[in-house]
This record gives sequence, structure tokens and C-alpha cells, in this order.
Amino acid sequence: MTVRVVLVEDHALFRAGVRAELGELAQDDEPVPIEIVGEAASVDEAIEVIRRTRPAVVLLDVHLPGGGGRAVLRAFRDESEPPRFLALSVSDAADDVIAIVRAGARGYVTKTIDAAELADAVARVDGGDAVFSPRLAGFVLDAFAGEVSAPTDPDLDRLTAREHEVLRLIARGYTYKDIGGRLHLSVKTIESHVSAVLRKLQLSNRHQLTAWANERRLV
Repeated sequence: MTVRVVLVEDHALFRAGVRAELGELAQDDEPVPIEIVGEAASVDEAIEVIRRTRPAVVLLDVHLPGGGGRAVLRAFRDESEPPRFLALSVSDAADDVIAIVRAGARGYVTKTIDAAELADAVARVDGGDAVFSPRLAGFVLDAFAGEVSAPTDPDLDRLTAREHEVLRLIARGYTYKDIGGRLHLSVKTIESHVSAVLRKLQLSNRHQLTAWANERRLV
């Protein structure tokens, strides 16, 4: 059975390489062939493509324009049947690994991985396993044993996935009407979300909200 995968990575050349190598493996009768059903280069693109194609697994870059890989994970954490996420990053820093796993990723591998190992990791994540490059598994074990403190943002944690989505769009300068059109919601609903965000973050207006989001590189 083919594993349907969405590839989220902001470097087009790297995406092309992953697509080509996984495609070659599929033609070589790998035990579990992989089909790239969609690609994205930013958070907004990723959310749209994942919702449209409904893949089994998402290969997710950690450092992604528009809020990073965690912003993509937040958008799906309230769904009843979200895809499984496998982080694929050049970074092997403990903070990156722990943060993305706490956000909901099922595994984390670095970009030094070869095509066959990546295909195997995708298949294992699809099957429900947690998969990590050998050096990175220790970070996760230490973190969940309480030996490493993961970076958190308690203010962001107060927001729902939808509120976080509205926050980013407001900070990028969209009007309530524009946001409603993008999210298929009424202007009144957007106003309610903005009011909730301002209340939870203890801010007074959208200008303060924009400055707050820019300070945290959420835009």
C-alpha cells in the first residue's frame, strides 16, 4: 500500500531532490512505496495543501517561513484524524528536537539521512512508530525524563489553533474581511477571535498585537 506524503520545505532544490529520490525507490519495488501528493514552502501553503490532499504523513521542515513547523502542527492538533508528522531538518539542536516533538511530531530526522532510510522512517511513522536519528533519540528521552527543559511560550499556549491562525493574519496586515474570506468565516467570528486573542495576551489593539507577533517572529 502506497504511503501518501506531503513535503513541506522552503528550499525548492531540496524538495526536488527528495521527490526524485523517493520516486526512484518507489520504482524499485520498495516494500512500502511513497507518493508525494503535495508540496509547500511556507506555513500557510502547508496548511492548505495538507487539508486538501489529506496525506498519511507530512515531512515537515522545522524552520519554515510564517511561524515554523510548530505553527503547522498547531493548525492540526484539534483535528480528530490529523496526519502523522515527521520532522526533517538540517538542525540537530536539542531545543529544536524537543520543541517540535512536544508540538506533536512523531519523529525527527536530519537532512543527512539517505533516501532509503528516509523512506523507512516515513513507513514506520505511518505505522505508528516514533522515529528519530540515533543521536536525537537521547534528547527526547532526557526531555521526557525531566532532565532537559523544553522551550515554551506560555502566552502562545493560551491560544487555540484558530486564534493563532487569526493572530498571524492580523499581524500580516489583513483586514477582518480578508481573514474571513481566507478562513471561510464571517467577519463577526473573526472579530470574536481577535477579541479573545487580545484578552488572553492582555493587549489593547491590533497594533500592539502586530508588534507582539513580530517580536516572536510569528509573522
